[in-house]
Parts: sequence; C-alpha cells; structure tokens
Amino acid sequence: MNSKRAFFATLMFCTFIINQTTEVTLPTLCEVCKYLTVELQALLSETEKSKFVLETGHGLDTKKKKIQYQYSELRLTEALHEPHICDRLLKYNVHNEKKGSLRFAKGRSETLKTLHGLREKGVKVDLGIPEDLWDTPSVEVSDLHRKCIRLVEDHETDIEDWYFGHQTVQSLQEYLCKDIVLLPTESGCLAETDQSQDTKKNLKGEVSEGKNNEL
Repeated sequence: MNSKRAFFATLMFCTFIINQTTEVTLPTLCEVCKYLTVELQALLSETEKSKFVLETGHGLDTKKKKIQYQYSELRLTEALHEPHICDRLLKYNVHNEKKGSLRFAKGRSETLKTLHGLREKGVKVDLGIPEDLWDTPSVEVSDLHRKCIRLVEDHETDIEDWYFGHQTVQSLQEYLCKDIVLLPTESGCLAETDQSQDTKKNLKGEVSEGKNNEL
C-alpha cells in the first residue's frame, strides 16, 4: 500500500514540475558567460600539459620558429572553433529542481530521470511531445547556445588577451565575465556553486588522502 502511495506521489510531483516548466526563463548574460568560460577553461585544461612543439615557417626555411603547443594560438583556435566551444552547451539540460544558474547542468534532470523510469515500468506518461524528443535541447538551452556564439563573436579579442597575457594570474571567468562583460549588479550567478558537487569532491579528496596516509 505504501509503495502505491509513493508511486502516485512521485507521479503527481513530476506532473507539478512539468506544469512549472511551461514558463520559459531564458538564460541571462551572466549565465551565458559563466558556462562559456566553464567549458572553455575545462577544454583548455585538457591540453595544458602538452609537450607537443610546433614549427612555424616555410618548408624551405632553415630558421623555423619553434613554439610549444600549450602556448600557441593554434591551441586556442582549436578550443574555440574546432568544433565551436558553444556546441558543448547543447549537452546541458534545464534542472528545474535547482535554483538560479545551477538549473543549467549536464545530464538528465531528476524529473526526466523519474519520468523515464516510469515509462520503462510501463506507465503511460504524456508530456505533449513525442518521447524521442524528451531529451532534445530545450528553448532555454538553445537560447544559451545562440547567445554563447554571439558572446564569443563579440569578445574573441578579449579571450585572446586573457590567453596570451593573463591566464597564469587570473581565471577566464573573472577576467572576461566579471571584469569586462558584466556590470557588478549582473555578476551574481558567478558565485553560485553546486554544494552537492563540492561535497562529493571534498569526500573524494578525503578518501584519496586517507589512502596515501595508509601507504
């Protein structure tokens, strides 16, 4: 009996959340800049320790200049445009159970996970759209992607200035978003962090430290 009550309570909760999502809240400039910089910084970190060396100059030039890939313009160009950095934002979904800018996150929202689970159990779930479209980018995510592309177009020079002159002393998010793109009154979302993720990272660090101490 209790399991049936829990089942219907879950179904009613999902219905409530779905009804709430009919009101679209488009991403703010702060959210766009925040997730652009999160993704670009993450992508650059994947190649920051590369030992690859580039040689520039003509084929017959005996005095070719050698440049480390990790400091090269090619590395930044590839991160920004091959494919476009903003395409990474299409992997995000709107998590209406989270507040502020944290509503944008990768992976299925808790609501969609529950609905897929109900569907797999044979429950008829009607969202008003075909099931194969449940996981397509929402209006908010599509707008996040579009505004991200525009932001890169408008501030590519600023990104280059950070890359060549400031990346060792200042994060891209602080340099681009806080200091250039946003007014002080618009930058509140930059301080929003997922405490559950922070807790997981701290626990992981404690476990690793414990193992090291045992050794």
